[in-house]
Amino acid sequence: MKPLRFTPDEFEQAFDEWGANCGPGSIAALCGLSLASLRPHLGDFESKRYTNPTLMWQVLRSIGVPFTYHGGHLGQGGWPRYGLARIQWEGPWTRPGVPPRAYRHTHWIGVNARNPENVGIFDVNALGNGTGWAALSEWKTVVVPFILDECVPRASGGWYITHSVEFDL
Repeated sequence: MKPLRFTPDEFEQAFDEWGANCGPGSIAALCGLSLASLRPHLGDFESKRYTNPTLMWQVLRSIGVPFTYHGGHLGQGGWPRYGLARIQWEGPWTRPGVPPRAYRHTHWIGVNARNPENVGIFDVNALGNGTGWAALSEWKTVVVPFILDECVPRASGGWYITHSVEFDL
């Protein structure tokens, strides 16, 4: 794990100034970058304020991170050994027959699963603990309910991994 190169206050400032959120925060945390040094690599992020998978691949290539992508409905166990996971929050938008317009109901997190018995999750919503890192069990029982209550009120409480991005470092 690389040391975090930004503070919770710096993240809040970047959020206020240019919309930093889960995508840029997770990339910076896992790559050991400051948010300021990552910002020039974010393509059109600032105009749309989200990181879809295509933009994520562009950003990772721009900063020189070799990666392997695994996608599809990976359930809750498709973690990369070290990299990023895109979480799909379940709700009315994921019911059968509903057109897929769920990108705004997704969330990027950093993952360190090098030790499968002790999976660590980086989540910008956990920056209050000073590091942003939480054990997987704590992320599931504390951070996820907080996110759903605060940001995704119509969510059903379920989630799954749609993209697993393993850094080839």
